[in-house]
Amino acid sequence: MKGNVIVGQSGGPTAAINSSLAGVYRTAKDRGAKKIYGMLHGIQGLMDERYIDLSEHITNELDAELLKRTPAAYLGSCRYKLPEIHENGEVYEKIFSILDKLEIEAFIYIGGNDSMDTIKKLSDYAIVTGHPTRFVGCPKTIDNDLALTDHTPGYGSAAKYIGTSVKEIIRDGFCLEYPHGLVSIIEVMGRNAGWLTGAAALAQGEDCTGPDLIYLPELPFDLQKFSERVKSLLSEKTSVVVAVSEGIKLDDGRYVCELGQSVDFVDAFGHKQLSGTAAYLASFIAGEIGCKTRAIEFSTLQRSASHSASRVDILEAYQVGGAAVKAADEGDSGKMVVIKRLSDDPYQSGTEVKDVHKIANDEKLVPREWVNIEGTYVTDEFVNYVKPLIQGDVSPVMVDGIPRHLYKPKTQK
Repeated sequence: MKGNVIVGQSGGPTAAINSSLAGVYRTAKDRGAKKIYGMLHGIQGLMDERYIDLSEHITNELDAELLKRTPAAYLGSCRYKLPEIHENGEVYEKIFSILDKLEIEAFIYIGGNDSMDTIKKLSDYAIVTGHPTRFVGCPKTIDNDLALTDHTPGYGSAAKYIGTSVKEIIRDGFCLEYPHGLVSIIEVMGRNAGWLTGAAALAQGEDCTGPDLIYLPELPFDLQKFSERVKSLLSEKTSVVVAVSEGIKLDDGRYVCELGQSVDFVDAFGHKQLSGTAAYLASFIAGEIGCKTRAIEFSTLQRSASHSASRVDILEAYQVGGAAVKAADEGDSGKMVVIKRLSDDPYQSGTEVKDVHKIANDEKLVPREWVNIEGTYVTDEFVNYVKPLIQGDVSPVMVDGIPRHLYKPKTQK
């Protein structure tokens, strides 16, 4: 590698995203990159010429290890949608003039679906203009909804947190008895794909029955049938635990969360902000049945819980970061690194690169056959798929009883 590398992070952060950043940095250094820049707040920050020299922030092996264990986006993230090339060529001219100024050979972007859209557009512009910079995507999303990859870094750690937390909520629910029972409704992230919510089934084991019901956004949600199932369960037990995706919809296409409040905020990619699904259902059940209810929203906890990160996830995140640099150094552009599952027992995986045009703006949903006929729980196939991804632990570096993270001063070149 003769030139410089620039790396950015985009979209929702994860507990493993910075491990990919560490992998990019280490591999770029090993391959001879002169400088490795980090965009502050992704492509949006780059357009404002906000970036740092990562060698000034990752100064030794301890920094690198702390970075792997630091949740959220170390460089800062963004949700910025690049215009189509024919709509606003000036945006691309500005970006590429900055890349020329920094002598960038490889541009690595760590993110999910929307981030791969950025890689697709930038690589297309480079082809059209004959620009030498190579653009490679590094997968990241707790939603696990990127096409062509077996799974995405960030998902395993989020799934581990969800399975653990659901199990603890179940245990808590059996401590006290209420005259008319207790219904706990847990809201898990997931707009269109239910990979995270399905991970609630990981709570089931020899010492735990697991949640009673699991609802994914892939299937329409029926309020009346839901009420009847909860009522039936309460006739048999005093505590009922339900996991629902934030994005579950009625048969007419309305989000359940829209029944309780208006959804006003829409991001640059046209995504509605979803929140309040569990709160609405808890209120609905309390009114219908007259029992005590609890609404529990994991929110950002499921993507920032580095204290319960999966070792498999952290290692794979590091590997895909390195693989992205390797791919760019060897001439690939307009590609994304994917994870290929080689075996389940023992679990083994490898990396490949795929055309980002076949990944950007697509979504991988939970297969219908991995959900039971009633649409109220995931099957063993789902659980067997996710279990290898949550294995192992990554011990935090503890200082005064609290995990230490790598701190990034707000400086720029």
